[in-house]
Amino acid sequence: MTNSEQHFYRFSEAPIWELQRSYFEEQGIKAWQSGEVPQYITNNPVIAGAYAEIIFGFLQDRARLGHIAEPVTILELGAGSGRLAYHVLKELGELIDYAGIELPPFRYVMSDLPLQNITYWQQHPGLLPFVEQGMLDFARFDAAQDTELHLTQSGVTIRPAGLQQPLLVIANYFFDSIPQELIYVVESKIYECRVSLQFPEEADALAASEMLEKVVPEYHYRRAAEYEQESYPYRDVIELYKQRLEDSHILFPAIGLACLERLAQLSQEEFVLLTADKGDHRIENWEFAEPPKLIHHGSFSLTANYHAIQHFFEQKGALTCFTGHHYKNLNVGCILMLQSPASYAHTRLAYRRFVDRFGPDDFFSMKIWFDVHLEQMELSQILAFWRLGHYDAQLFLQSVKRILTLLPASSDEEMDDLRQGIDIMWTGYYPMNEKHDLARDCGVLLYQLDLYEDARVFFERSLTDYEATAEVLYYMAICCYEMGIGAAASDYVHRALALEPEHEGALELLAHLNL
Repeated sequence: MTNSEQHFYRFSEAPIWELQRSYFEEQGIKAWQSGEVPQYITNNPVIAGAYAEIIFGFLQDRARLGHIAEPVTILELGAGSGRLAYHVLKELGELIDYAGIELPPFRYVMSDLPLQNITYWQQHPGLLPFVEQGMLDFARFDAAQDTELHLTQSGVTIRPAGLQQPLLVIANYFFDSIPQELIYVVESKIYECRVSLQFPEEADALAASEMLEKVVPEYHYRRAAEYEQESYPYRDVIELYKQRLEDSHILFPAIGLACLERLAQLSQEEFVLLTADKGDHRIENWEFAEPPKLIHHGSFSLTANYHAIQHFFEQKGALTCFTGHHYKNLNVGCILMLQSPASYAHTRLAYRRFVDRFGPDDFFSMKIWFDVHLEQMELSQILAFWRLGHYDAQLFLQSVKRILTLLPASSDEEMDDLRQGIDIMWTGYYPMNEKHDLARDCGVLLYQLDLYEDARVFFERSLTDYEATAEVLYYMAICCYEMGIGAAASDYVHRALALEPEHEGALELLAHLNL
């Protein structure tokens, strides 16, 4: 489309949404592997741990109410890379095993629109054990229209009223990236903001991501009394905006609300929603709001209107949980659209402990500080933050160089905590074919701790997954030598020298072996 072919679109029907879909269809899992689409803030072990605690509380509440036999279905919308699901499943399993109490079974369903993503999940070695245990399944789900869930692994189809337990929905960075309406409130009247799009002249030759990056939206206003009619399903929210807001552009989640209503129909007991996004639930934050800007990161995102979602379901009897303090980077909410939601004490207490008191947003704020001040931190402080982050691999990769400089002055206790932390981290690691070689970094650190047998295990993993380097082969040679495996040491040192004939360490070791 050129600038001369200008069209006016309802915001939810503008071509940007089709470009958004095309981008994810084209990229598949590469969108997250490349780092183009941000994922850390909503896919780290801290937020997964908070969600696992809330789900664990919900399972306790259902058991207390006597609903033990039927499984609870946990549906993740827009599961993307699969990293969040992996961490939630791992943490939830550990909580259940540790507690040793009777709870209803559960199945976790990862869903997304691109089929490429589902194929990736089906083959991921970290997810396969959960599939084999019958606790993980996959489904393609279109938030704009689907009314059923067709599970790929079990062959089960979940239809309206098919679930006897409430559906538990997880939606991270979901409501901000699906089509939304755009309305404008002024003088107690509702206007619809239509959009025209200016594309560059070379648009036909650009990929979806490049189109989204270069498109320039322009907004046009028309009176939209239909939003104020009795027949409009979300009229109560609109009426509140007419009364409370002035000169305000409102992203309205009509499609998101309709999606939740359709999902609620899958269960005879409605649903619970766990969600995290950059989005406001306070109505005052929407007053005098300017037209939205497309935040581009391969795809694009907008601000999620949590206020509309919260208000709509509260009017239907839901209990909603958002933090009492203001969020900085990530707003984490929980909506209990259930009969007698206040009776779900374990669920609400878990939200209070793991989100409201100190939650994923607080952790991310501290991580930003950590990124800046890492070089001034002592080993005990790094270890403490690593534990706070649930032994996250990302924190380790950032810290490993600093840790190596601090090792000569470290205590035996700190070195032992490092070794234990590496083991815990590795068991919870979800690889995505990233460029970094986590196994190599673990091996180097263990090598510096003189833990040659442990280091060798990680160097072997590095050689399996990455191209051999002279450095890793030399480390392997030293480990084998220290373990008394002379033949293996000789083999590795010759392989190292074949790649780098002037490697001083390898030459010295070879001379020593030949004595």
